Amino acid sequence: MGRILWLASYPKSGNTWLRLFISNLLADSATPFDINRIGEVTLAEPGTAGFALFDQRPWQAWSDAEIARLRPRVQERISQTREGVIPVKTHSAFVKVGGVPTINMAVTHGAVYVVRNPLDVVISYAHHQGIDVDAMIDIMATDMFRTPTNATNVYEVMGSWSQHVASWTASESPMVHVMRYEDMTADALKAFSDLAAFMRVQTTPEKIERAVRHAAFDTAREMEAQAGFVERTPVQDHFFRSGRVAEWREVLSDAQVQRIVEAHRPQMARFGYLPDGS
Repeated sequence: MGRILWLASYPKSGNTWLRLFISNLLADSATPFDINRIGEVTLAEPGTAGFALFDQRPWQAWSDAEIARLRPRVQERISQTREGVIPVKTHSAFVKVGGVPTINMAVTHGAVYVVRNPLDVVISYAHHQGIDVDAMIDIMATDMFRTPTNATNVYEVMGSWSQHVASWTASESPMVHVMRYEDMTADALKAFSDLAAFMRVQTTPEKIERAVRHAAFDTAREMEAQAGFVERTPVQDHFFRSGRVAEWREVLSDAQVQRIVEAHRPQMARFGYLPDGS
């Protein structure tokens, strides 16, 4: 039986980049790991098929409360699929639904949490969902916001951006390794070397440097152009859109920036995201 290493983030914060690096590091190949196979290395928790193993009714019949009660059992089953540490992606906030935690600590090894400036997240997430920025600002400010259950995935409770970030990072713990997307962009080699040390992966600086190269944005975008990417939504032209830091300065209006700052000031201040003068 293994234990889960959660790869956690609010959507569009760098989770895919994280998973690409881990996949390339563990594969230890001379060529970049196929972006459409990262789900084989870094699993995903909310798949409807996993929940159907414990409730054979059509997914449309499941209530939110029933899904919440099944979630710890689904995570326990994931922990039984391999020995050792099992990297598993999640966009869930670390909260309770109907008294049931979204994260089963009994099968948890630890977590890697990626945080990104919400001023940039809002642009990328709006594009990902095919909605306007103002609508996404509202979503990102909604406590206990949850995605809908569908044929592919059961709902995840993301909450607001601030609620999500605080739920994973407010209490310092040696079990949680926090990475800022901006630091990953500024010095990817250092950021991912620190991650490899946290994961206690038996590797070398040369292998880490190669995995960083293979997981680079331009490499992933080229692979998507050639073969597509299974995680791209129908409304997206491409999944790997920009990846830039501080794009918000060119895209958001002053009023939009102010709305985001007012909704998330304490958590933005914690991570150095407040614009000058805010």
